[in-house]
Amino acid sequence: MGLDDKAQNKADDVAGKAKEAVGSATDDKDLENEGKGDQVKSSVKDAGEKIKDAARDAKDKLS
Repeated sequence: MGLDDKAQNKADDVAGKAKEAVGSATDDKDLENEGKGDQVKSSVKDAGEKIKDAARDAKDKLS
């Protein structure tokens, strides 16, 4: 996984947590849910990058 990808995924996660917190504090369920969704997207992207890294490592070991 590239450093840029890791940083972007972390930024998306932090932004999602902030949206969720603001939505919760202001009783804005839409914003709260949007923040939770952003966190899920970040986690899915991070998992995809980890799978790519594992596949690349496995390929390198077979070479």
